[in-house]
Amino acid sequence: MTQKARSQSRSAARLAAVQALYQHDMEKTPVTRLLDEFHQHRLGREIEEAQYADAEVAFFDDLVKGVDARRDEIDTRITERLAAGWSLTRLDRTMLQILRCGTYELMARADVPRASAISEYVDVAHAFFEAREAKFVNGLLDAIAKDVRS
Repeated sequence: MTQKARSQSRSAARLAAVQALYQHDMEKTPVTRLLDEFHQHRLGREIEEAQYADAEVAFFDDLVKGVDARRDEIDTRITERLAAGWSLTRLDRTMLQILRCGTYELMARADVPRASAISEYVDVAHAFFEAREAKFVNGLLDAIAKDVRS
């Protein structure tokens, strides 16, 4: 796999992980069933005339399982960096999943350069939000990266 293909595959995995974790948060779908559903029906598939990109499955699985397993630790890191008067419950549910995935990746995936991880989740934010929210993702993940990566 070329570096460009791997990068695109990981980008697709990040977007799919945010979507899967959103579904998990909203519908309480068990993680094992969620992973199976994404493997069988979403990753690299066409749904309602929209083509889902091929995602690096092992990377997708790690993001989803990792966020689920370390949710309390991740949520603490995010909460510590929110402005006074803000809490996780005030955040948009999609935004929360973007921040959780980005925080997990910064904490647990030393193989991914810090700037690449942050940039990727800013791109994911652009898929759902305006520029202001993408800047919020950038600032918050940058602050968390300073805490978790020396």
